[in-house]
Amino acid sequence: MPGRDHSIKPSTKHSTRIFDSHLHIIPAGYPLYENNGFLPDYFSVADYRTAMEAYDVQGGVVVSGSFQKQDQSYLLDSLRKLGEGFFGVTQLRFSVSDEDIIALNRARVRGVRFNVMRGGSETVDNLASFAARVYELANWHVELYIDAREIEPLYATLVALPSVSIDHLGLSKAGLSWLIKLAERGVKMKATGFGRVDFDPGQALSAIYKANPASLMFGTDLPGTRAPRPFCTNDIAMIQETLGDAGANRVLCDNAVAFYNR
Repeated sequence: MPGRDHSIKPSTKHSTRIFDSHLHIIPAGYPLYENNGFLPDYFSVADYRTAMEAYDVQGGVVVSGSFQKQDQSYLLDSLRKLGEGFFGVTQLRFSVSDEDIIALNRARVRGVRFNVMRGGSETVDNLASFAARVYELANWHVELYIDAREIEPLYATLVALPSVSIDHLGLSKAGLSWLIKLAERGVKMKATGFGRVDFDPGQALSAIYKANPASLMFGTDLPGTRAPRPFCTNDIAMIQETLGDAGANRVLCDNAVAFYNR
């Protein structure tokens, strides 16, 4: 039975505004599905609030993990508890009804996740048609958890989609040039999971910000399931030092607020 993650949090209150564009809630009492032999620890709304109590959190986005598949019950409950300013990105099958998409939109779900890395989601075979459908119905985006080395054959498809985000800076240095090209074309990049990537995240942030200052959106990735190194306070300090006050404010809060409050 899963236990509970205990995330490191700062000891003093920070005045920096944060919109957490990527977090996971894993509450007890809801379905979990083993993924490659892995089950996560529980991480409740209360745990999240405790982990972030020292920050000026303006809102955030609860993202469904591979181990949650298409379950919406945990997500709807989590969004109710978190309240206004928090949104959801979920996993759906292409066969989902229009009525269900519209109902999820009313509950502040704003996107469909394609988990190319770990499965549990719809496949990229339906990416273009699904992206067009959810955008037309509810102005949703599609989010990809993908190794950037796999972007090249999808590049033409991705730049033609109405609204897209990529998780965790694409994970791999070998694909960073493709991320920069996507950012130049308006694709959003999640500045999350710095402990997951195989490169210096500061250098990647600088390059992507230069390509498109509106692209990067910070997220804690809490509780950091399977991450070699989960979120820590130094991640925010690194963004501030790398991009300066104006750039950091955009990445830590303003870009994501504009994107999710459409």
